[in-house]
Amino acid sequence: MGFKQACAAIAASLLFMSHAALAETSSIYDGDYPVVMSSSQPQAGSMELRLSSLMFDERAALRGISPSQVARLGAAVRSPFGRNGAPRQIYNEAQLMSLPRPRSNAQHRCLTEALYFEARGEPIRGQYAVAEVILNRVDNDNYPDNICDVVYQNAHRHLACQFTYACDGIPENVTDRATWDRLSRIARLMMDGAPRTLTSGATHYHADYVHPDWARVYPRTATIGQHLFYRQQY
Repeated sequence: MGFKQACAAIAASLLFMSHAALAETSSIYDGDYPVVMSSSQPQAGSMELRLSSLMFDERAALRGISPSQVARLGAAVRSPFGRNGAPRQIYNEAQLMSLPRPRSNAQHRCLTEALYFEARGEPIRGQYAVAEVILNRVDNDNYPDNICDVVYQNAHRHLACQFTYACDGIPENVTDRATWDRLSRIARLMMDGAPRTLTSGATHYHADYVHPDWARVYPRTATIGQHLFYRQQY
């Protein structure tokens, strides 16, 4: 939403409220339509004066709203759903955090945990990309068929599992609650069917400072942040 459009919308809303406040009113309904009946009838000149004063106050208030404040107001009412009714990937942090706290279960916690320990330092697109890899594996016959089993596959093998944090011997302590809350929303959107369009079906990724053997075999599909993504050949 542009700054001018947001200001116009706010002004229209304020004007509606101010007009309603010009007189004490009571409402009755004529069929499906409300009919407003005023209990007082101010003179036309008085009404114009009050409207002019209210509009002046509204313009003064709107001048004090910064573009970033308007963006936050707009983010709060934007839908997480696309035109086809499916969730969409949201890359704006304010918009993500404006979503309701997501419903959670064991699978959701496993995905949020994986995003937190594998990708919390990545840009938001990179966090979605890691979620894509995990969910692509769930859908792939070569891997377990649920999120938790994918994330913890071979976790009993020290530093030889699928996702390093699960087998590095370091306790999984969540110290950044704000990041966890944001990642939990990303996890929920992806589990609810947000499109996986960032990695072209990737099933693997690695940081750009390591060089696993399989990276020479599988085609690279994307580079996002410090992660390189690959799709396993079947």
